[in-house]
Amino acid sequence: MMTSTSLVYLIALPLAGSAILLLAGRRSDKWGHLLATALSASSFFVGLYQLSLMVGRTNSDRPVTQKLFEWISVGTFKIDASLMLDQLSICFVLLITGVGTLIHIYSISYMSHDPDRRRFFAFLNLFIAAMLLLVLGDSYLNLYVGWEGVGLASYLLIGFWNQKPAYATASKKAFVMNRIGDMGLSFAIMIAFATMGTVSFSGVKEAAGHTSTAALTGIGIMLLVAATGKSAQFPLQAWLGDAMAGPTPVSALIHAATMVTAGVYLITRSNFIFDAAPTAQLLVVIVGAITLMFGALIGTAKDDIKKALAASTMSQIGYMILGAGLGPVGYAFAIMHLLTHGFFKAGMFLGAGSVMHGMNDEVNMRKYGALRKFMPITFATFGLGYLAILGVPPFAGFYSKDMIIETAFNSGGAKGIILGCVTLLGAGITAFYMTRVMILTFTGKSRWDEEAHPHESPWLMWLPMAILAIGSVTSGYLLSHGDTLVNWLSPLFVNHGERAELLSPVVVSGLALAMVAIGVAIAFVKYSRNEVAAVAPTDVSIFTTIARQDLLQDRFNEAVFMQPGQALTAVLVKTDEAVIDGAVRGVGRIALGSGSALRGIQTGFVRSYAALILIGAVALIAAIWVVTQ
Repeated sequence: MMTSTSLVYLIALPLAGSAILLLAGRRSDKWGHLLATALSASSFFVGLYQLSLMVGRTNSDRPVTQKLFEWISVGTFKIDASLMLDQLSICFVLLITGVGTLIHIYSISYMSHDPDRRRFFAFLNLFIAAMLLLVLGDSYLNLYVGWEGVGLASYLLIGFWNQKPAYATASKKAFVMNRIGDMGLSFAIMIAFATMGTVSFSGVKEAAGHTSTAALTGIGIMLLVAATGKSAQFPLQAWLGDAMAGPTPVSALIHAATMVTAGVYLITRSNFIFDAAPTAQLLVVIVGAITLMFGALIGTAKDDIKKALAASTMSQIGYMILGAGLGPVGYAFAIMHLLTHGFFKAGMFLGAGSVMHGMNDEVNMRKYGALRKFMPITFATFGLGYLAILGVPPFAGFYSKDMIIETAFNSGGAKGIILGCVTLLGAGITAFYMTRVMILTFTGKSRWDEEAHPHESPWLMWLPMAILAIGSVTSGYLLSHGDTLVNWLSPLFVNHGERAELLSPVVVSGLALAMVAIGVAIAFVKYSRNEVAAVAPTDVSIFTTIARQDLLQDRFNEAVFMQPGQALTAVLVKTDEAVIDGAVRGVGRIALGSGSALRGIQTGFVRSYAALILIGAVALIAAIWVVTQ
């Protein structure tokens, strides 16, 4: 039997680590990183223990809920602070703590020369704890607490080097754009309570069957808004590239394996909402399709290795969101791609950090070249992640991404053909820009400056990269063999029956591999056979110019939201000064004027006061006489 505190340990261990390191201050500088890593690893082993218990139970008995205390009790609004562990949340628990622990280990060496390393590890532990609360909460309100905690921790980590103004600005940008998305989650919670009287997952699922389609659509759209903010999806995706300002382990943890997948978790957890609200579900698919192309196109023009990987993350999350919008079958495949992506993308981000470590923190790929000779382990581990994201068999992406492409084609009608073609085109563009990253970084002639001395990273850095590379090779097969993950998650999703098969898996895989081969070939011809300029050329096509500027997303936000907002603010300020402050100042002026007028009768002479008394007495007598007549 599960002990009464077993689920609490998952969150309490990293949370305690964060509190100890922050409260102990400089006294923990020498051992704080070790404590944080140990507690993150301990949380991972607790997760493995919970998985072993869950596997030994039947499907109906696998979900477990633990009430901690009564949180809110106001009239009919009653919320318990409770944790829920089921087949979906255990997948995220193991991903968060497993990949998170590897990133902790990597960071011990990567951040070894930073004087604030202890604070960095405190923030890492805080992020792990918040993310675990997000996926373990048994209601939308409990999830919301973790959701906001993740936003705070990401703000602290992205702006860790906030002494640089650009980095501080990047963290504020991420924080503000995520708050916009968070408003969607707030409104979804409000609508759910107003229409269903509950915000627990079980309560909302039960009430969804007799709730109006309009209310369910409203909740679904608001949940999608929340997901677009946290998972950097269109139209709230502009913060992700700037978030690369944080230390590279932050990019691997937050922007590859955990935080940006929170939106996918929210949608799949809310499957009962979207299944009953076709309009909201269609919008999920549209957002995913737009974003997977949006990120892929941006990735083709980025010379900053981390920003190229960030654009790739945006695109791959788009695949997951699209898959989650395709219904019961798509939910499981979205989670599969999320898990495999956690391995290969985190591995590639750590590989980028390894390259930067050997290249004096240089991020411009045009100043790399031929690094495979000097960094063979980094090249091998990064290369395995590269093959996985391309979907080359038997690597992980082949199983997870191809299943989303297949599901898209088989979703029916013109919609299926359009979505299938979009996902195929995205696969081809992914192959192009990721091959570009490989060629510019590891092959060809060296283009680095004379002061650069590339070298392999220490074992504390390449060991986590090697473990993630193993996951890049094996995770797809393990999760798909015998429909392991699909069967594991199936009790959580309503089965609407088998969809018509437009294209068989063999045909889909063949088409996907053909697109990948075309993308690789174009990149090879363009960058391997031609001299790569150490400085980005300016005489480029209009498309390249726009892609370098993130498809003008910041300009759009500035023109549509920022500048009108500034103009509105200016009008409100002037209105406040003229009307509200003017009214207050007017009352003051009247009081001052009246006082000045009355002050004239205060002469200080007794005869004047006596005369006033006489006049007042005569006036009073006259008034009485008039009234009594």
